[in-house]
Amino acid sequence: MTSIPHLTVLITGASSGIGRACAERFAAAGSRLILTARRKTRLQEIAADIKEKYGTETFLIQLDVRDPKAVAQAFNKLPEAWQGIDVVVNNAGLSRGLDKLHEGKLEDWEEMIDTNVKGLLYVSKAVIPGMVGRKKGTIVNIGSIAGHDVYVGGNVYCATKHAVDAITRSLRMDLVDTPLRVCTVDPGLVQTEFSEVRFRGDQDRAKKVYHGYTPLAPSDVADAVYYCAAAPPHVQIAEILILPTAQASPSMVHKKTE
Repeated sequence: MTSIPHLTVLITGASSGIGRACAERFAAAGSRLILTARRKTRLQEIAADIKEKYGTETFLIQLDVRDPKAVAQAFNKLPEAWQGIDVVVNNAGLSRGLDKLHEGKLEDWEEMIDTNVKGLLYVSKAVIPGMVGRKKGTIVNIGSIAGHDVYVGGNVYCATKHAVDAITRSLRMDLVDTPLRVCTVDPGLVQTEFSEVRFRGDQDRAKKVYHGYTPLAPSDVADAVYYCAAAPPHVQIAEILILPTAQASPSMVHKKTE
């Protein structure tokens, strides 16, 4: 694997979890970072932290990827020094609830579809033309094991991650006549704010998701993302499925009982 210092890396959903870990991983490698998220204060804290640790130069964008006009405006107005994006990590995403489909909430469905699918599309459409023009770039989409299989109550979330997989594979075909690379990193259970968001702040319920085994850490996923970006130019890491050792499928996890 080659080292990739001095590259400009865009990470969406960078205020926590996998996004924040990716920021740390690329910062440690000497990259410059464009970080986007809805929570500007969180981004500022992360930027200050990695500046202190690594001297990293960052450009922060408070952005809701669900808003196509805001996405287009944000990237159309990038300062010239930040326009040459080398790597985009489409990480912004979330899940809401574990309801049966016929009992689901429309607002939950719309939030998942608008963030996980449309948001990825909006950011990709804004960034990829510049990569094509420069004949250089790596797109890493953060998928999920839920894009490979389904589980009880995961109906719409699983559908969005299956969509991410389909978009990634078809985008790879769209860009096959360019030097661009299209990758997906699909994690299983990662201990982040994911379950707290899914259960709308119910921390006790969220903690139970990760009890009895060792889940992935965000840094484990960030290492896989970096591996995709740091591969030699002729190597395209099309797909990485990364799971905790105790997980065999979305719904099969070996948990130790006390």
